[in-house]
Amino acid sequence: MSLPNILTYGRIAAVPAVVAVLYFMEGDAARWFAFGLFCAAGLTDWLDGYLARVWEQQSTLGRMLDPIADKLLVGAVLLMLVYDRTIQGPAIFAAVIILMREILVSGLREFLAELNVKILVSRLAKWKTAVQMIALGALLAGPAAERVLHIPGIIWIGIALLWLAAILTLWTGYDYIKAGVSRAIED
Repeated sequence: MSLPNILTYGRIAAVPAVVAVLYFMEGDAARWFAFGLFCAAGLTDWLDGYLARVWEQQSTLGRMLDPIADKLLVGAVLLMLVYDRTIQGPAIFAAVIILMREILVSGLREFLAELNVKILVSRLAKWKTAVQMIALGALLAGPAAERVLHIPGIIWIGIALLWLAAILTLWTGYDYIKAGVSRAIED
């Protein structure tokens, strides 16, 4: 029950909260509330890893739960943004690419763990995650920000960043698969 693991549990708990806000509430208040929850969850993603390293509280449980929490949050937000038509048309394919990669890499990591093979997260994968989180944040706040703050183009920027995240997703997914298959063949 270390603080880094508690922060990860909080991120997992934020997933149904964000979904409930977007499903049951309407209007700009719902968007801002979902955006706030999402940002808080994103902050805990950085903070739990930082604290675990600094306080030397890294754990097997934390290493397992952290990527699961990330994937749950990203997947749920993507689904809700498609559900409410913030993501629509061809941009749905960017969301599908991101979801497919997340599931594929999770399965690959699970398979490689059975072989006692670890693949480290690349710097590009970290950039992919950052772009993806900024895109989702922009898309969550976008409709409300455009109306309330009178800042046009936030949704468009969010969609453009979502496509960039999808491209980086393909690239890093390929890198993971190539490295994973090579390591599996060697072993």
